[in-house]
Amino acid sequence: MTDKPWYKDGLKFKCSGCGDCCTGAPGYVWVNQEEMNMMAEEVDLSLEEFQDQYTRKIGIRRSLKEFGNGDCVFFDHETRKCEVYAARPRQCKTWPFWDSNLRTPKDWEQTCEECPGSGTGKLYQLEEIEALRKIMKI
Repeated sequence: MTDKPWYKDGLKFKCSGCGDCCTGAPGYVWVNQEEMNMMAEEVDLSLEEFQDQYTRKIGIRRSLKEFGNGDCVFFDHETRKCEVYAARPRQCKTWPFWDSNLRTPKDWEQTCEECPGSGTGKLYQLEEIEALRKIMKI
C-alpha cells in the first residue's frame, strides 16, 4: 500500500489572470515539436520562422525566448495576457501543479505567496493534480 501525498485532500487553484507566472526571474519554458507547431500556427509563421524568432536552443531542447527582464516573449505588458494562450505550452497549462511546488506543504505555501490564484478557487482532487503533475517534471 502506497502512502498518499500530503495534498491527498486536494488543492485549490483558479488563475487570477495576473500574469505573474509569465514574468520575473529568467528561466526556461520548454517547448516540444507539437507545441512549437501549434504556436507557430497561432502567430501565422512557419515552424522555422517561429523557432528563429521565438525560441532558443538549450542543448538538444528548445525554450521560449525571454525579454531582458526575464518576462516571456509572449507576455503582453499592456493587457497582461499571453499572446498565444490558446496554444500555450504544457508547462504553462500545468501551473501550479509542478513537482517543485508540491514537494512539501511549505513549497505549496511559497507558491501561494507568489501566485494569487494558488490556494483559491476550484478544488482540484488528487487524481487531477497527479495527472497534471506527471505532464511536466519541473
